[in-house]
Amino acid sequence: MRELKSVLVLAFLCLSISFLGNAQEHPSLILTKEGVDKIRKELGNLPLFDASLEVVKQEVDVEIREGIDTPIPKDYSGGYTHERHKRNFLIAQKAGVLYQILQDEKYAKYIKDMLFQYESMYLDLPKHPQPRSYARGKLFWQCLNDSNWLVYMSQAYDCIYDYLSKKERKTLEKNLFKPFADYISIGNPQFFNRVHNHSTWGNAAVGMIGLVMNDDELVQRALYGIEDDGLEVGAKDNDGGFIKTEGQKTGFLANLEEPFSPDGYYTEGPYYQRYAMYPFLIFATGLNNVKPELKIFKHKDGVLLKSVNALLNLTDSDGEFFPINDGQKGMSYHSRELVTAVDMAYHYGGQDRSLLSIAKEQGRVLLDDSGLSVASAIEKGLAEPFEKKSLNFKDGSKGDEGGLAILRAGEEETTLVFKYTAQGLSHGHYDKLSYSLYHEGDEVVQDYGLARFVNIEQKGGGNYLKENTTWAKQTIAHNTLVQNESSHFNGKYEIGSEHHSDLYFYDDSNPTLQIVSAKEINAYPGTEMHRTMALIEDKDFENPIVIDLLRVTSDEVNKYDLPFYFIGQLMQTNFEYDSPKTLNVLGDANGYQHLYREGSGIASTENSKVSWLNKGKFFTLTTKTNTDDQLLFTRMGANDPEFNLRREAGLLLRRENTKNTLFVSAFETHGSYSPVSEFAVNSYSNIENLDVLVDTNEYTAIRIVPVKGKSIMLLVANKDASKKTEHSLKIDGENHTWSGPFEYK
Repeated sequence: MRELKSVLVLAFLCLSISFLGNAQEHPSLILTKEGVDKIRKELGNLPLFDASLEVVKQEVDVEIREGIDTPIPKDYSGGYTHERHKRNFLIAQKAGVLYQILQDEKYAKYIKDMLFQYESMYLDLPKHPQPRSYARGKLFWQCLNDSNWLVYMSQAYDCIYDYLSKKERKTLEKNLFKPFADYISIGNPQFFNRVHNHSTWGNAAVGMIGLVMNDDELVQRALYGIEDDGLEVGAKDNDGGFIKTEGQKTGFLANLEEPFSPDGYYTEGPYYQRYAMYPFLIFATGLNNVKPELKIFKHKDGVLLKSVNALLNLTDSDGEFFPINDGQKGMSYHSRELVTAVDMAYHYGGQDRSLLSIAKEQGRVLLDDSGLSVASAIEKGLAEPFEKKSLNFKDGSKGDEGGLAILRAGEEETTLVFKYTAQGLSHGHYDKLSYSLYHEGDEVVQDYGLARFVNIEQKGGGNYLKENTTWAKQTIAHNTLVQNESSHFNGKYEIGSEHHSDLYFYDDSNPTLQIVSAKEINAYPGTEMHRTMALIEDKDFENPIVIDLLRVTSDEVNKYDLPFYFIGQLMQTNFEYDSPKTLNVLGDANGYQHLYREGSGIASTENSKVSWLNKGKFFTLTTKTNTDDQLLFTRMGANDPEFNLRREAGLLLRRENTKNTLFVSAFETHGSYSPVSEFAVNSYSNIENLDVLVDTNEYTAIRIVPVKGKSIMLLVANKDASKKTEHSLKIDGENHTWSGPFEYK
């Protein structure tokens, strides 16, 4: 009997030890007990961390003094109830961090009181009264924002977990957190069970609260999606994007695998990559801390941390993201999402010292283990410059669906962004082989970006405006070829999502000539577009110049429009044009209905020139023209009674009754103007002539003749991109030989 008792006692002790060994500590998501101890010991020693802490403390203290408000939801983005609930989750997360670091119970009490106010209302809340979303939330008009709330609140809950009694935790989990997680997942599979930045937020929200609650079923649901979701293949959201496609995988891991290329490029574009990086990295950090066996930061060859570097390179000289696809101009790496991305990439990604210079520029760090690492390294003087170089990013989960090339040159950084990507999911635009051009961080030739005033209630509730579909996504809104006034793929998502452009060649090995070339054969059936763009540094030009060759071959005769959306004040043209007293609209569909015709001219020479001034710099476009080409000055804003579009200018080169053709253009940045001295320096173009020497199916050769200096010649092999192939071409009696797809001399 005594032996039996001993065995039972031993078994009980083993069970107890096992239970204690498996017990989860809190905090454990982003903050850890060990990390908090290190932070407390370093307080007062790291200026950047201390300053960041003080800013957060002042912000939260003000909110605590003003009291808690959890109003009944009624507004779209920008309205009071929307912004109040958003403010609540942002402040609650910060209050949780302050509680852990400062050990002041007022912060824990603030979170507790807020959570119980939500607990008392959540189960009785109906769907949000605003019906616009394909997946309506309860606190917000869409499940996306509800997921934002849960991602942040799960961190706050983790920070005060041990402050709450077991009964309080049980009440919150039963009446708030579990129903909340179920609603945005099982209750809205069309939102949760897809590959999209929306679903990334939903997956992270469900997974993070699952980690805090130690609910493995929720964590598995987050990682792998819902197996039986009841969705029909081909279902779409309000933007026309597919909710479910044949054989698609779902869940957080699928969202980590599918949208990212091996290079770390995110197919929706940098604006939405920036937005999605927060849930990607926050949930990954929680998984790394609670479930290290998943090795989440090594998933897909470490693509998540790799993507941070890619995202930082998708910015101009001022750190603002290129507005590819749906993207709001002005969004930059100073955003809160990028503070998270930079700090975590440094801490978990091998401590790349160049990231520290970005963190210094951001001027704040996260109040967690990663922020401590960054602040400590900066204090030790370890920061190195983050150098942006020319890069060619592959698109597609396997890197075989087109890509995006960024060419940079010059002391003042001239930057050419050339897009030959896949569609980019529902946020993609119909702009194959489009480009934008920057100088010193300022737009020279622009991409419009999105048509939306984010979180400004007066403009469509802060949501996407109808002009995003009727203008911003249409091909004519971009600097690329339009055939017969119709958009690429007829503006149909289901067609565009099946295709991508193909890289022909890319070479940035020679700083004198950096060049990229790509082809598109599906945008207009029966028509092939082949665009080659080069960034050239030459001693006879003040700044790098851009050469643009766009070859079009078609089975039929068409009308071709090639727009140039320049930024600045028109200075001069070398062709005559008429300006009508009454503005007429350029067309009636596919974006043309939003363009006024402000001027009309006919090319009178083989080279047509347009010069403009912007921010003290002169710019000139020289384009090769036929004598019957039309040159149309346009202005955005037609059929826009609510003034949702910016009133910006463009030049449209129109070539009608044409089957096969070649568009050749050159861009110069030159001179300066000071309104103080009132001196204009080097205000005229330095290109005397732009000649087409050869244009056949096999070869294209052009010559740039400067006003002063030596001529430049660029030769391109149109059929063979192999670097090993030998080419020979006779021009004006002289034989030119070279190896590879291009030659520059």
